[in-house]
Amino acid sequence: MAVPAPIISSRTNARVKQLRAAFQANERLSQGLIAVEGEHLVEEALRSGVLPEILFLTERQQAPTGLPPTVEIVRLAPEIFASAVETRSPQGIAALLRPPQHHLADMLEDRTPLLVIAAGLQDPGNLGTILRSAEAFGATAVITTAGTVSPWNQKALRASVGSVFRMPVLAATAAEIARMRETLSLTIFAAVAAGVDIVPAQDADLRGPTAILIGNEGSGLSSEWLAMADERITIPCPGPVESLNAAVAASLLLYEAARQRAASKVSAASYASTPAIPGPLRRRPTGATR
Repeated sequence: MAVPAPIISSRTNARVKQLRAAFQANERLSQGLIAVEGEHLVEEALRSGVLPEILFLTERQQAPTGLPPTVEIVRLAPEIFASAVETRSPQGIAALLRPPQHHLADMLEDRTPLLVIAAGLQDPGNLGTILRSAEAFGATAVITTAGTVSPWNQKALRASVGSVFRMPVLAATAAEIARMRETLSLTIFAAVAAGVDIVPAQDADLRGPTAILIGNEGSGLSSEWLAMADERITIPCPGPVESLNAAVAASLLLYEAARQRAASKVSAASYASTPAIPGPLRRRPTGATR
């Protein structure tokens, strides 16, 4: 019969300090582990194959079913648990886990790249939402640059609703992205507000190897990033707004890319089974907001 784990009631306990450090993004004191809190996020991590190294539970909280025996379980008094986590009404379950490592080359087999480049995004809610949309619309990866908030920020984690465990996130410099463009034959589309010589999203060809460049919420894309882009792309808005929220813009562009790619597959299948028609083919309208 297994012996129940003792209830820790000291705020200076080493494991409590490690959990608190992880929530504060102190990589040294957390020993490189990141913290997740709440039943949903812990379950999403497990479902995604990201196993906790340490699971923290309050006295009456049950451990998830199917937990491997290698996971260390630490029981905390409710007030000690509340002192280490960030939420005001904690659910009594948290975990320390090692973030998954990804390599772009491993993701590109039999896939046409669709990347989102977050260039200096500072709002964790925006980044988390972009990760969720990237997973929903079949993106290959999200690339983060210097100045972009960590995907393991607690607000980003919650906004991603678990997608952060499955959507590959890679950090890269501008030079590395430039090399990536050459290696993958990427077309980089800079998302901007409406203006001269800017292509509406529905008229851009997002079916090939594509990277969508999303800038900082306040200042947008720097001149360096704009110079790197092959095309500037915008989402036509009939209403009197200057620009869209970064996460909304990224989500709409990802949807448009997914729509075009799905339509391209259907067209290719239909073409393969249909006799050729002499003369030029009519171009089908692609816009959803004409």
